[in-house]
Amino acid sequence: MFGPGIDEYRNVLRRYWRVGLVALPGLALAAELLRRGRIPQARDYFGFVDGRTLGRVPNALNVLSNLAFAVVGIAGLWILLSGRARLGDPRERAPWLVFFGAVAATSCGSAWFHIAPSIDSLVWDRLPMAVAFMALLSALIAERIGAAAGARLLAPLTLAGLASVPAWWWTEHIGAGDLRPYLLVQFYPLLAVPVVLALFPARYSHSGVWLVSLGAYLLAKGAEVADEAVFRLGGIVSGHTLKHLLAAAGIGALAAMLALRRPERSARPAPARRAVATDGWYAK
Repeated sequence: MFGPGIDEYRNVLRRYWRVGLVALPGLALAAELLRRGRIPQARDYFGFVDGRTLGRVPNALNVLSNLAFAVVGIAGLWILLSGRARLGDPRERAPWLVFFGAVAATSCGSAWFHIAPSIDSLVWDRLPMAVAFMALLSALIAERIGAAAGARLLAPLTLAGLASVPAWWWTEHIGAGDLRPYLLVQFYPLLAVPVVLALFPARYSHSGVWLVSLGAYLLAKGAEVADEAVFRLGGIVSGHTLKHLLAAAGIGALAAMLALRRPERSARPAPARRAVATDGWYAK
């Protein structure tokens, strides 16, 4: 009776419903952070167990392990800029460029922080990390939800990441330290990634690498918490050093994924549909 247009509108509603589920973890996390109240930076965060020096480099392994971020960040940029990355839409490139650029910058910021740990030097560690978190989320949105959506969200997400760090730093300097903006930027992508992977179909092969990378980061966070316990196991590396290596390994897996993957057969371009199903911020 109503023609094919009804089916088209139903498809749009289904899509928005799934997009809403992607936003839901962020809303829940924001609500929980608001409920908890102000969260200052713990002062014992700067008490890393491995303070050994190498030549004139203090906290040597925590400093030098950041070279791993430089390696995987530059490798990712090379894969993208050399045309070796498998991208179905040119708009997917920008989020990945920002992500790997931020990872490479993290190697410098984190090394600087570990040479002389303080609130002020921690800013330079967290700034590129916040950008990387947001850019990675934008890259996944571009890949799974729609290239247009990822491209349009890149700037606001990146700005939100950038703003979260000086916001935290300012609160520390006025004696009312509050990590909540940065915690939202750091942990919302971790919650959103599995939701997006579950709700939106893969367009490329090797999509399981997303979960490998997420698992590596979760292991890295666990190693960070167990800094001293890991070091006591053999006195070789601390948990924080291992955190750097595990996180970099997960990022390296993403760089390899971009070079190795192939378009899934089910993701081949479909026949053109009515405008109602393809126009909008979510369009590919």
